[in-house]
Amino acid sequence: MKSIPLPLGTSLPLPQVPNILVPNPITLTKLPRFPVRSLCTTMSNNADPTKPTSQNALPTPQNYPLPLSPPLPPISKDIELVRAMSASSKSSLFSISRTDFVFEDDWLIVVNKPQGIYCESVLDSVRKLLSDSPEPGFENIPGTEACPPELHLANRLDRDTSGLMLITKSHKVASKLVKAFTAHKVSKTYIAFCVGSAPKWEKITVKSGHGRSKFGAWRVYAASDVGRRLPGGSVVREMETSFEVLLINGQRVFKEPSKFRKDDDNVVVVEEKSTIDRDGKMDEILIRARPKSGRSHQIRLHCQYLGISIRGDVKYEGVSEWKGRTYDGHELHAESLSFEHPITGLSVVFHAPLPSWASQAMQQ
Repeated sequence: MKSIPLPLGTSLPLPQVPNILVPNPITLTKLPRFPVRSLCTTMSNNADPTKPTSQNALPTPQNYPLPLSPPLPPISKDIELVRAMSASSKSSLFSISRTDFVFEDDWLIVVNKPQGIYCESVLDSVRKLLSDSPEPGFENIPGTEACPPELHLANRLDRDTSGLMLITKSHKVASKLVKAFTAHKVSKTYIAFCVGSAPKWEKITVKSGHGRSKFGAWRVYAASDVGRRLPGGSVVREMETSFEVLLINGQRVFKEPSKFRKDDDNVVVVEEKSTIDRDGKMDEILIRARPKSGRSHQIRLHCQYLGISIRGDVKYEGVSEWKGRTYDGHELHAESLSFEHPITGLSVVFHAPLPSWASQAMQQ
């Protein structure tokens, strides 16, 4: 297209723009005004993620609480794998009998779990036993078949921990007992065979934090860290255990669980790493433990912190070989349970038979 030159001073008329109807014209004066200075200040404060503020509440590697107990020993991974495979094989073949029942009524069953068997396998075996056995008094009545109750685990024990397991026969009873455990209204005692330097205390109570480290292992944390967030999103929770020495190298007298009391004058509140000399003389110590809280691996962790790891507990620095013998699991036994019966309201106390390693130690 060829352009046509115009004389100087000539102006072209503007094109006519048709009127456009705007149903709701926008009034610019009514638009919100943004506080520019305030916004810039907030952005400046959030520039450094390592400085927690009210706008920056996410934890960072710089402010996560640090565990006070050592990490899992490298050797424990292979040993635990072999133990888990062995336990899976044993659990699949496990069959409980009535002789393993410590107590049974219309609402509860208390069984003595053996070492190296998973809790779920015990529950399945109890369910099968009850379904195969008619109710007492109805064995010879035609048409009366066993109707197995709704069984639930009220408490759990680690794979290699033996002793009392509580099973309920209904949802209602299970709910009541879960609340009782949560409210610390169930008293529990355990027996453990430990190896380490003989403690100078006879009774002690340990209070600390408990949680998973960034690698997923359970660890001891400072008591002052309770409530702080951990790398996996969980928080540090309180953990308290009372201990009593029963025997050191076969010496001292066994005390009944009913006489076991917390020593308020000898309480350790954990705030720093343990300074126990782990390279000194190794003694055999039989202890009774009473956990106030119910954290995973609680007794095992506190024994490690005190420098008296449980024999066979390779996860928490316990010896796997001792005096020429190799141990297939840790020696921890759930000795007693006491609580208010969820239906009758009566106080009940149950005791499990001692395992051979405990009874032999006491007979020396």
